[in-house]
This record gives sequence, structure tokens and C-alpha cells, in this order.
Amino acid sequence: MPPERPAAADKAYGGHISVETRINERIRTPEVRLVGAKGEQIGIVSITEALRLAQEADLDLVEVAPTARPPVCKLMDYGKFKYESAVKARESRKNQTQTIVKEIKLRPKIDPHDYGTKRGHVERFLKAGDKVKVTIMFRGREQSRPELGFRLLQKLADDVQELGFVESQAKQDGRNMIMVIGPHRKKAEGPKPAQAQQSRPVPPPRPEAAPAQAPAPSDA
Repeated sequence: MPPERPAAADKAYGGHISVETRINERIRTPEVRLVGAKGEQIGIVSITEALRLAQEADLDLVEVAPTARPPVCKLMDYGKFKYESAVKARESRKNQTQTIVKEIKLRPKIDPHDYGTKRGHVERFLKAGDKVKVTIMFRGREQSRPELGFRLLQKLADDVQELGFVESQAKQDGRNMIMVIGPHRKKAEGPKPAQAQQSRPVPPPRPEAAPAQAPAPSDA
């Protein structure tokens, strides 16, 4: 077990790095470079003066650059700042597209029926917007015939090209050969109902019924 590093060594390496933002009385440095609530540069002031200005403005003194010399602090409403930061982070995570990688394993000499089943799985994954990692597993003498796996992967890529594209070309990985197929990005589509109505053939007009003719007068 390595010996513990003495406190003097911590100072030499810059001290303990805290991940928690220090505010108000938690800031221990004798002086700070102060930034006002609107971003204006106030300058280097003592920590006592900075805390007084924060109290007069009914704001918090927040250390925003602890590694600077002296540390940079800003006057702000820390509670509001944390809330807005959390909302932005939540919105950012919501807007991120989470891509899931599915995996399909094939043998070089796969049965046509089994191949059709596996291809159906790949098509379903691509339609759902997921990437597909296709693995060809070689056994025994099959390892000396990598072209079989390459041709099978090429056939699969051609069969699903309307739904996806080859994102990572086929490459040998030990006893396996791997290729990654990614889904096509969906294009903006117009309103389908309107298009369906426009493409629907218009039926021919119905023939109108001929008006009834008056009976011809008889010769009396």
C-alpha cells in the first residue's frame, strides 16, 4: 500500500480540488477579483468588501474561477442560477438523440431461411432508428475463407440499403468479421393525407338522367 502524501505535498500540487462551488462565507481567500451582477468588472477587493457588496445587493458571492490568482467571484442569485442551469441541462439531455446499437450474429454458411429472419431483425432495428452491429462468426476451416463473410455482409448491406447505410466497413476481428449499419436520417415529410387525396384518381362524373319527355299528342 503506497504511503499517504503529506499535507505539504497537497499544497505543492495545488491543494484539494473541490467539485462543489464555494459561495459567500465558504470562500476563504483574503481577496478576490470581483465581477458585478451585470458582468461589470469591479476589480480586486478584499473578501470582506466583496461579502459586504453582496449583502447590500441582496445577492450571493459565487466563486466562478477558483484556480485564478486571485480567484474570480461574481455577484448573483445563486439559487436562481442553479435552477436555470438544471433546466438547461435537462433540456439538453432531452434534445440529445440516444442511439442504441443492436447486434446480429451470422454464420458464413447461413441457411437462406435463417438469413431472411436475421435480415428482418436488421430492418426492424433500422426502422426504429437503431444502429446494427453485424458479426460474422467463423469456426474451424471457415477462418481461411474470409471472403464468404465479406460477401454475406455485402449482400445484407445491399438488401437493407433503403433503410440504412454502412457506417463502419467490414473488418476482421479475431475469429469474427464486423460491420456496422446505421439508419438513414428521416427527411421531413409533407402532410400525407393531402398527398393521398391529390394522388387518388378522380372518378368520372355520373351521367345525368335524361329529362322525361311529354307524351306525343295523339290524332283524334
